[in-house]
Amino acid sequence: MKKLIITLTLVIVMVTAANAQDYNNAIGIRGGLFSGLTLKHFIGDRAALEALLETRWSGLGVTGLYEIHANAFDVDRLNWYYGGGAHIGFYNGSNTKWGTANTSYSVIGIDGILGIEYNIPDIPINISLDYKPVFNIIGYTGFWGDGGALSIRYIF
Repeated sequence: MKKLIITLTLVIVMVTAANAQDYNNAIGIRGGLFSGLTLKHFIGDRAALEALLETRWSGLGVTGLYEIHANAFDVDRLNWYYGGGAHIGFYNGSNTKWGTANTSYSVIGIDGILGIEYNIPDIPINISLDYKPVFNIIGYTGFWGDGGALSIRYIF
């Protein structure tokens, strides 16, 4: 069992150590059921922080994510990433299928993210597609599994 754990750890380290990112900062728009703004900043060769400001149900949500990036399919400038974080949101129950009319909801929860992104050569544009499920632990509790989105960012 000890050998298996050591082997799996080494494989994970080698996979995530594949390639460094080719940008430091990017800002853009995120389109999906939760849409808004995205800001990504690399804090290491493969580690990034992403902040999301999203709207839905006549409300507003803020999410912070920690992500690990690695090269995908040996294609230059194509990377996959995974990670997690937390969110806080404020929603109007009149505009949801789960809330009560004329009631405001505040939620706090944890997020996961799994995605793939491509940095377009010769122009400073990054395109990503991700799946971001969330689990609310305070406020309107429960699982929201519809957090996928397409993001387009300007690299600077």
